[in-house]
Amino acid sequence: MHSKKILIALAVCISLFSCKNDEKDNIDDDLQSYVEPEEVIEFGFNLNDYVVKRDTIKNGDSFGTILERNSIGYPRIFHIAESAKESFDIRKLQIGKPYTLLCSKDSLQTPECFIYQPNSIDYVVIKFADSIITYNESKPVTVIEKEASGVIMNSLSETMEAQGLPYQLINDMSDIYAWTINFFKVQKGDKFKIIYKEKFIEGDISVGLESIQAAYFQHKEEDFYAFSFKTDSLQKTPTYFDEKAKSLKRAFLKAPVQFSRISSRYNLNRRIAYYGYALRPHKGTDFAAAIGTPILATANGTVIESTQKGGNGKYVKIKHNDIYSTQYLHMSKQAVKRGQYVKQGDVIGYVGMTGNTGGPHVCYRFWKNGQQVDPFKEKLPTAESIPDKLKEEYKTYFQPLKEQLDKIPFKKGKKHITTKEENLVSQSN
Repeated sequence: MHSKKILIALAVCISLFSCKNDEKDNIDDDLQSYVEPEEVIEFGFNLNDYVVKRDTIKNGDSFGTILERNSIGYPRIFHIAESAKESFDIRKLQIGKPYTLLCSKDSLQTPECFIYQPNSIDYVVIKFADSIITYNESKPVTVIEKEASGVIMNSLSETMEAQGLPYQLINDMSDIYAWTINFFKVQKGDKFKIIYKEKFIEGDISVGLESIQAAYFQHKEEDFYAFSFKTDSLQKTPTYFDEKAKSLKRAFLKAPVQFSRISSRYNLNRRIAYYGYALRPHKGTDFAAAIGTPILATANGTVIESTQKGGNGKYVKIKHNDIYSTQYLHMSKQAVKRGQYVKQGDVIGYVGMTGNTGGPHVCYRFWKNGQQVDPFKEKLPTAESIPDKLKEEYKTYFQPLKEQLDKIPFKKGKKHITTKEENLVSQSN
């Protein structure tokens, strides 16, 4: 009997001890199951502290309508807008641009902050939970140096697109060489190399190019180097010079439209079957392009005609100096007026089919001393070279870039980009 009582007591103790262990295990499990949420930092806020609402500015949206939709009354909206206007004009919200509302984490979800992004880098913060604070900020930007190269198979644009290169890079390359290479005559087998800087935010999101530092183009076995260099500290954009310190920029662009083709050349002996093979001189160069393609002024000058007349259709004529003038025919519409001063590369109109034309194109006419001539046979003036006092500085600057370009191998076919993380230049405005 006595031994039986001992066994019962022992069983009770074991049971109690087991229960305590179970309770301890449960507590440990509860502690282990709770994990502090990882902070999600954006725009300088921990988004875990808010209900986050994202959208884009729609047609008819305003700062007021957005806040009103989210249960803020107009007296309060007016007060916020008045307080914010010294730092940001709320009337400048643009359709399609993103915005973020940070709202309270309760049943009302009252907005406490409005963040507007006019572009992928900059943003405006309007905080109004208690006092109203407005400020402009920029996301940290990392600039990475990259290299690319290629062998032309069809055209420069098609080759670069096939490699997955940024479209802006294609346009910038075209602009750099617009005065020295006729891209309508680029041949299969021509080659290029580029050293450029691309901007990134949030690690791997590209927000465009910063600049092309150096480029090389081989056309018809001839080498064309281009190095970015500022000759004036106040100069906003760099000019490109070759290895002999001569500017690649010429007094006239090679063509008034980008990525087009010459459909008909200057020809004083042209005969057309439609007119019984009668002599019909063509005193212009036709560049075929889609309707609406921007037409560019090929040099600085003053618009002396912007009108519509007979077979010319709608056209613009620009006087560049006492010697040269240019004319652009068959526009769908003009973008400049008589007497207006335009700069090289400015859009002066758009490709159309007005006047006598069988298809969309711009007829580009070039005048020298009052006579129409073929611009491709003229020896046109060049832009100024680097001043003598800067030539040694320029030589020291471009030589390492030239050596870097020369070492880049040519790549055929698919994407070929190398990254040189040279100090990973971080910018925070």
